[in-house]
Amino acid sequence: MNTLMTRGIQALMVAVLIGAATFAMMRALPGDAAYRIAAGRYGYDNVDTAAADAVRAELGLDGPALPAFLNWLGDLLRLDFGHSLVSGQPVIAEIGHQLGASLSLAAVAVLLSLIMGPPLGILAGLRPGGMLDRVLLVVSTGLKAVPQFLMALILILILSVQLRLLPAAGYGAARHFILPALALALGLAAVNARIARDAMARIGAMPFYSFAQWKGLSPRQTLLRHGLRNVSVPLLTYLGLQFVTLVEGVVVVEAIFGWPGIGHALVHAIFSRDVPMVQGTALCLGLGFVLINAVIDLVTGRIDPRRAA
Repeated sequence: MNTLMTRGIQALMVAVLIGAATFAMMRALPGDAAYRIAAGRYGYDNVDTAAADAVRAELGLDGPALPAFLNWLGDLLRLDFGHSLVSGQPVIAEIGHQLGASLSLAAVAVLLSLIMGPPLGILAGLRPGGMLDRVLLVVSTGLKAVPQFLMALILILILSVQLRLLPAAGYGAARHFILPALALALGLAAVNARIARDAMARIGAMPFYSFAQWKGLSPRQTLLRHGLRNVSVPLLTYLGLQFVTLVEGVVVVEAIFGWPGIGHALVHAIFSRDVPMVQGTALCLGLGFVLINAVIDLVTGRIDPRRAA
């Protein structure tokens, strides 16, 4: 109950801070906001001064900032995110569609990272200093050092341009998931592998692990009964922290691959000066971080042997 209450207070603070920060940053951007909004509505080739003036008068863009922000907070308390300044559609409806695409991509990326990283990390941790351990250290360090946008471009160049195995962009088929999910998953897998390796090496050196084998359990039984549960605690804890990295990567990777997700929508909303969309999207991402951390806290509390005892 205390955890949920703490996360609820954090969610409220996140909502206010993100709303204020995004509103202030959008107001501080140079250029004519009315012209950008009109361009988002009608296209850059069809925008003139008259269209920009009409948008400015319709939306009251020359009005004071504080009342506009207070109105947004009031709408937020009523769970009303407002309407997009470009499309005119409710922000919550547009975010709901885009969030589904982003969550599906993020889920595939996390699943791939867990399939690739922790098993190798556990095997390396069972024999610290061995060949696999040394190779994993080099490979994971290299993958972690590559920015996700660069990884995306490398994958496109190799698998799409050179080998012609996969489409460079697109959405709607299973093959469209592979490149963007890999671009996100490889860096996450590198970190997951090192966390699993360090946790396994630490647990394998503890007396209770050796005692389990001394009682007659095979190495496989010892790993399944006493190793995996302990390794999963730091791994799941880090998954909550990885959400930040995943969100940053999703914003860039979706733009590169033309993925119609929330990151792609955020980039277009910023260019179009669509303040309600920017506020709603950023708020959704921030609250998602709080929600995932709350879930991680509850799950680790259940599986951690030290807490269970």
